[in-house]
Amino acid sequence: MKKLFIVTFALLIVALSGCSGLAGIQPQKPVERPQTLYQTQVIDPASGTRLSIEALARKLSGVRVIVVGEYHGHPAAHLLQSQIQEALYRQNPLQVLSMEQFTLDTQSAVNAYLHNKTGEAELIEDADAWDNYRASYRPLVEFARLHNLPVIAANAPAHIVRCVGRSGRDYLNSLPANVRAELPEDPFMDTPGYRKKFDAALAGGHSTAGKLMRERMDNTYKAQLLRDNTMASRILQALEAYPGHQIVHTTGTFHSQEHLGTVALLHKRAPGVSVAVISPVVWPPEADKPPLAENRNKGDFLFFVQPLPEEYLSDERRKKAMSARFRQSAKDTCQEDSR
Repeated sequence: MKKLFIVTFALLIVALSGCSGLAGIQPQKPVERPQTLYQTQVIDPASGTRLSIEALARKLSGVRVIVVGEYHGHPAAHLLQSQIQEALYRQNPLQVLSMEQFTLDTQSAVNAYLHNKTGEAELIEDADAWDNYRASYRPLVEFARLHNLPVIAANAPAHIVRCVGRSGRDYLNSLPANVRAELPEDPFMDTPGYRKKFDAALAGGHSTAGKLMRERMDNTYKAQLLRDNTMASRILQALEAYPGHQIVHTTGTFHSQEHLGTVALLHKRAPGVSVAVISPVVWPPEADKPPLAENRNKGDFLFFVQPLPEEYLSDERRKKAMSARFRQSAKDTCQEDSR
């Protein structure tokens, strides 16, 4: 009889473990290649294990600022951002959405939409929304609007960024006092390692350049710093304005990867604020396993995605497209700002 009881009890433990994860033990899901452009594989790089969205949210429960990097326009990244936003909200409804994709000078237009004073087409026009707003960022903003959550237009004004990139840091001296006051103190604050990474990305790893090219690259880097400092400052302002809230910030991965850019400036401006970085990584088609070892340092958590299709296979057509983009940007005169 005693033997029968022991066997029965053992079987019961096995059954309970399989159904409910006895004592919190859950079977590990294998890390598999994403099968569609919408799929992600979220990984804890410390252990190399796969995480569900719910498990990721639990790990982020005590973090003040969650920075979710993206490859702009990648559907898997944007879907994951929406899933993280919802999962974190279920844990803590005190949430603020902060977005690189809107600039601080459009905050009133964003607020008008959130308060149902304008329609979506008006938001897109008034806030100069990105071309892929409806496909990529609509779900985030609509979730915030549905649940009465603040949305922070976090980026620096686009025309100021462009003109700093063209004319240099002294361009800010031409701004009216009220416009300059909206920008962060020390708008070109820098942190170690970022310039080297930026130059490598911009110049393809070439370190030698003529004087004119070096000046252009320096101005372009100053424009990048203006973006990062503005986003860091806006996030910190949101933490002060909404005490007890958790900030979810969406941004291009270059601004947050390896805890550089905006994230490094957050740490420098407010060392006591906890920040977690979630970074995308492309799973190469030829790789049998996720390229984890060489990407562990890119974020506190990683999500693997399929590569996007190549935009151009023709070098000639690629160059023409890039030239057209530069011509469009060159329309700014960058004379003294009178706004």
